[in-house]
Amino acid sequence: MNSDIEVGYIGIEVDDPTAYTELFGRVIGLLPGRPAPDGAVTWTNDTAAHRVILEPGPANDAAFVGFVATDDDAFNAVSARLAAAGFGLTPGTEAERAARRVERLGHVASPWGTTIEVVTGLERTAGRFEAPLVAGGFHTDGVGFGHVVFATTAFDDAHRFLVDGLGMGQSDWIEFEIAEGIEIEVRFYHCNPRHHTVALARTPFEFPQLLHHIMFETNERDDVGHAFDRAMDSDLPIANGLGRHDNDGMFSFYVTSPGGFHVEVGYGARTITDDWSENRRYDSMSSWGHQPVLRP
Repeated sequence: MNSDIEVGYIGIEVDDPTAYTELFGRVIGLLPGRPAPDGAVTWTNDTAAHRVILEPGPANDAAFVGFVATDDDAFNAVSARLAAAGFGLTPGTEAERAARRVERLGHVASPWGTTIEVVTGLERTAGRFEAPLVAGGFHTDGVGFGHVVFATTAFDDAHRFLVDGLGMGQSDWIEFEIAEGIEIEVRFYHCNPRHHTVALARTPFEFPQLLHHIMFETNERDDVGHAFDRAMDSDLPIANGLGRHDNDGMFSFYVTSPGGFHVEVGYGARTITDDWSENRRYDSMSSWGHQPVLRP
């Protein structure tokens, strides 16, 4: 297993970045990140300067995802793999490095359309991370901020980009019917012990958004329940109530953002080991739960 990168941050273009305080701050329990030089609103779930970067714009979709290489050797290895696969990195400018608060940066367009950034030295704050609403904190050490899931019609090229370029491994996959006659295939990819850092949904047509959801994993099960209660007390739609995924075993729920993409809060996913032998097909997303929540 290559463990030379982890997902560092995601940049999302939204109509009004200030409208996400209820979602990220009061429901998920993230803390404001370091102020961005360009005025973007940022949030974090650990000591990293930022994990979510909200930039103003009409897309309501992911604009970029940053992967942090563990060191310069790892950065060079990832860069070489991407180039060999036909996805060469373009070096970032000094202004881009400053905006991302990193030491090195290269970027490339992914086959599904989102810009991928490979960086080193993501800035961190001193001291412990303490989130008042998440007593146990978030699971990020050595595995990144969480995971990201995209829908794409360019599935085969996207798979090659992740595996041959970024060096990820496939964890498993799910094939199921979302409506009569409409089949969806979702493949899950790891780059460290987290079951999946990226998942790709093979879609028969273009979806309005590339980004389906982002996930934050807590260190304690009860923090998922507390977040669900806060979501129920909010005006935000809950796309899927509490449930447990079949393949990674995560206990979680999904809340819908003002921009339409979902945010998952979860706990207790399986971890990938060097002798992983569970790369197999599943036929359902969840072993129980994850049903839509209808408010009165």
